Amino acid sequence: MTSVTPLPLQLTVIQVPVADPRVRPLLYELGHEYSTRYGKDAHAELARYPDEEFTAPHGGVLLLLLEHGEPIAGGAFRRYDETTAELKRIWTHSAHRRRGLARRVVEELEREAEARGYRRLYLTTGPRQPEARGLYLATGYTPLFDTEADPEAIGPLPFEKHLTTEARNGKVSSP
Repeated sequence: MTSVTPLPLQLTVIQVPVADPRVRPLLYELGHEYSTRYGKDAHAELARYPDEEFTAPHGGVLLLLLEHGEPIAGGAFRRYDETTAELKRIWTHSAHRRRGLARRVVEELEREAEARGYRRLYLTTGPRQPEARGLYLATGYTPLFDTEADPEAIGPLPFEKHLTTEARNGKVSSP
């Protein structure tokens, strides 16, 4: 089942299974990007989780942003634990970068995660992806690492974001 949400600027958000043919550009470009930055074995990252983990029955989702019916950006989340969704596979088509689409994907994933009852988002990005690091910092994610340290010495860079109303309004209370 595919659900559709229209967005301004001729963009449409759809939820699809990983097997949907419109997901192929996302998987292809992410595989190429990971291999270029991290070597041949980077394709294994895309196969690390079963496709089912990105479906509603398993607590996940895969979203695509379509422009004139063509996929130009996307992303997914999977259940990390009972209250946390893990963002994965954030992608913008190479011909459509610098348009704020990755930010739009993250916002759509946040909305969907919150609607499904998740209270926290978690993600990691590679140390050789400064644009992803910048995206997560700019969209309110808290780095769970020393931002002054050499990213290569850290490895995957973890981030989190709480999805409570108070957190969105900047009023996080201490435990």
